[in-house]
Amino acid sequence: MNLNNCSLLTSSLRQVKKETGENAPALSDDELVAMSVRELNQHLRGLTKEDVVRLKQRRRTLKNRGYAASCRIKRVTQKEELERQKTELQQEVDKLARENASMRLELDALRAKYEALQCFARTVTRGPISPGKVATTSVITIVKSHRQGIGPL
Repeated sequence: MNLNNCSLLTSSLRQVKKETGENAPALSDDELVAMSVRELNQHLRGLTKEDVVRLKQRRRTLKNRGYAASCRIKRVTQKEELERQKTELQQEVDKLARENASMRLELDALRAKYEALQCFARTVTRGPISPGKVATTSVITIVKSHRQGIGPL
């Protein structure tokens, strides 16, 4: 056998070893991603430079897929959390708006009652009024205020 045939035979033998996995025991994707750099380097000893490059590239691709998947999960989780917070805040805003409207109505009623009492006080202080007339006037004013929805008696 000449030197060319010998190197050809060695090359084809190396190819068979690669295919059968004698040189490089097959690693699952999970094993390749989970192993430490030190373990990977130990595993790569004795492999050809092409095999080393191929395994490292495969590991890098798998790791990148994992990072991308975790980023997607994180983004979806953050979006759901923000939507939940938005809903809670919108409910709080609606509640405060209802309370505000209720307080405005109450304030308007108190203003009207105050104005009615001021008006009554002016009519009382205008001149001498008999005690019977004061009692009648105050009852009429209060009843009118209550009928207009100004507030309780």
